[in-house]
Amino acid sequence: MNARTFVAVWAVLALAACSSTPPPPQWPAEAKGSSERATEAWLSGDSRIEAAEFNRARAEVARTGQVALVARLELLRCATRVASLVVEPCTGFDVLAQDAAPAEQAYARYLAGTAQAADAALLPEAHRSLVGNSTPAASLAAIKDPLSQLVAAGVLFRSGRASPGVIAQAVDTASARGWRRPLLAWLQVQQERAKAAGDANAAAAVQRRIDLVAPPR
Repeated sequence: MNARTFVAVWAVLALAACSSTPPPPQWPAEAKGSSERATEAWLSGDSRIEAAEFNRARAEVARTGQVALVARLELLRCATRVASLVVEPCTGFDVLAQDAAPAEQAYARYLAGTAQAADAALLPEAHRSLVGNSTPAASLAAIKDPLSQLVAAGVLFRSGRASPGVIAQAVDTASARGWRRPLLAWLQVQQERAKAAGDANAAAAVQRRIDLVAPPR
């Protein structure tokens, strides 16, 4: 290859390199996959896998240095706890709250059951109609995403607005998905309500379901 030909080939290759589309970053796909596996593991009752997958997802997102993205991931984790009636502070989000956007702050208040009317417009669309709604069962049934529906039911329970219809809907949703952790939690609430009403037969029937769902010891 003579010098002129070499220069021409190099120029073509350089031009091709400059015009080529760079490969997409890997972290979004890695974070999404780990986050989805963590959510499914938690709802299925596997805390060990949930912790490992969540830590992996968080590490991927934290590489970007974007507080909003990490805050959203932490809120998703807290939402799975609300769906399963686990009452605990959302500590992972709390340490980021001062740098989070208003929408994330509003959603955190919503998960805690303390959202105000002004927060409704900042929430995901599926949850807006539940803020301040005194008869939320119909709004809950209209939520199509199963996890969002369970989260909404958990928020209603936290704020003392979970009617028997809300509880039954949560039980049915968790059952249909095979989500052991929230199913057991909502069945226990259903059983407590039956006992409080003096309905021993209903309480016994719920106990038989609990025995079926509970993992072997």
